Amino acid sequence: MRKNTISNELFTRAQQLIPGGVNSPVRAYKAVGGNPLFIARAQGSKVYDVDDNAYIDYVLSWGPMILGHAHPAVVEAIKKAVENGTSYGAPTALEVELAELVIGLYPSMDKVRFVSSGTEATMSAIRAARAFTKKDKIIKFEGCYHGHADGLLVKAGSGATTLSIPTSPGVPQSFAAATITLPFNDLNAIETVITQQHKEIACIILEPVIGNIGCVLPRDGFLQRLRELSAKYDVVLIFDEVLTGFRVALGGAQALYGITPDMTCLGKVIGGGLPVGAYGGKREIMALIAPEGPVYQAGTLSGNPIAMTAGIKTLRLLMEPGVYDKLEQTARSLQEGLVDASKRAGANTRFYRVGTMFCQYFNDREVFDYDTALKSDTERFGRFFRLMLQEGVYMAPSQFEAGFISLAHTEDNIEDTVKAAFKSLKAL
Repeated sequence: MRKNTISNELFTRAQQLIPGGVNSPVRAYKAVGGNPLFIARAQGSKVYDVDDNAYIDYVLSWGPMILGHAHPAVVEAIKKAVENGTSYGAPTALEVELAELVIGLYPSMDKVRFVSSGTEATMSAIRAARAFTKKDKIIKFEGCYHGHADGLLVKAGSGATTLSIPTSPGVPQSFAAATITLPFNDLNAIETVITQQHKEIACIILEPVIGNIGCVLPRDGFLQRLRELSAKYDVVLIFDEVLTGFRVALGGAQALYGITPDMTCLGKVIGGGLPVGAYGGKREIMALIAPEGPVYQAGTLSGNPIAMTAGIKTLRLLMEPGVYDKLEQTARSLQEGLVDASKRAGANTRFYRVGTMFCQYFNDREVFDYDTALKSDTERFGRFFRLMLQEGVYMAPSQFEAGFISLAHTEDNIEDTVKAAFKSLKAL
């Protein structure tokens, strides 16, 4: 039995100082029971808590650590960058280099602006879309989480679903009224709304693969039709690829599915584990961003040299030959192993994966949108999560979060995970 004495003591202290004892809601383990682990260090495919327990990690800082934790080349690059100072509040060559890399991999972006978080990226992209179209309303989809900006916390995924908060107090009704929320994968709904209200709709924003209610894939033709409708009615199509960027493919979901959005939001991987976000798109839209245009957006730590350095090194390593073949092989092995373990254990689960994102739902029916994801057995998942922790496997502490694979995960890691899953599922 693993002991978590120090983690429990730290959580007790943290609850007196920090709301809920955590600085991001899902970390509190409300959805799975028990107290959160306090992590002391990480290396490769594993994290180590303050009680010195080791865990095979499929959270990977919620996505950024695609190379694995503390990759030697990234660590060395960061060390060298720190020696030159940590922040200047002035332009650097690093920003130009990372912008060239990102635009080269995401040709839908003629220009890109770096920020410090995914929330900043989506908020700023929507502001630009509204200015460009001179319209106010936006369309989002149930379960898609685009950060905690006012107006976007309407049937959002991630922690909002985990904590059963579909909307957040403190958001003015007038803000939420400008947000039209529709079911994901429902073409009839989007066709009806955009046909009737397109003169008021500035943009459609979505996660092309929803990673904040697990891993919900777009049905054939859904993204293509969104592109057709948005182009026809002069509505800006925004792909929020903060999670899917570099995860489902090197060029993101837009490369995988062959869609060219008008704007793209990125984060996670492009900072190599440091706080970062980015938004970009067509030249005529980005020309509106200050100081080139009148749409104001700024940030003291935007383009931070340490984050830019980590991002540059991470992307260059991802661009090396064979990297995505290896990632796909590892991810497929995990998928096949966990599906087989569920069958052998007689468990009713559904497994979905695209690239290095995955989710195993405790659900006996197809999951294709917010409502079908919510039919999952969260109590059963919570028990599974706690059993897996005892076996040394760290999954996302919510049924409604995606899991992730890294280059550092080995065949032995996958084999140990599958064994742990079979044992845990049998115990249920």
